Amino acid sequence: MRRILVVHGPNLNLLGTRQPEIYGTVTLAEIDAAIERAAQERNAEVRTYQSNSEGALIDALHEARSWADAVIINAGAYTHYSYAIADALAAVNLPAVEVHLSNIYARDQWRRHSVLAPVVTGSICGFGPRGYILALDAVLDLMNDK
Repeated sequence: MRRILVVHGPNLNLLGTRQPEIYGTVTLAEIDAAIERAAQERNAEVRTYQSNSEGALIDALHEARSWADAVIINAGAYTHYSYAIADALAAVNLPAVEVHLSNIYARDQWRRHSVLAPVVTGSICGFGPRGYILALDAVLDLMNDK
């Protein structure tokens, strides 16, 4: 069974009420439940983790080295400036897919740059919560190709 860490960064705990015109009305708990259902259907295990703290996110990535086969990450605003999270992703050396609910390229100029992009396998943005399922399928396909 493939094991995947799903990491949610700052403010994603407020999904459902935070700027619903951008992020929709689905809660993080609903997203996590959908990811878990999809993983079970694909004979995979996911562990989801959310933190507003950069250090806690890095710790979760470091811990994934000992048990996970891949990472799905929505680092929130850390996407645009956390070289520490980028370094952690590079250090764990696992296939990783970056996810964003909104299309970051259609938003503010500063949101259009990802410091994570050079160290992840791929990025998915603009598909709302479905992006996590697309990312799940992508990392499972990547692992099957090995």
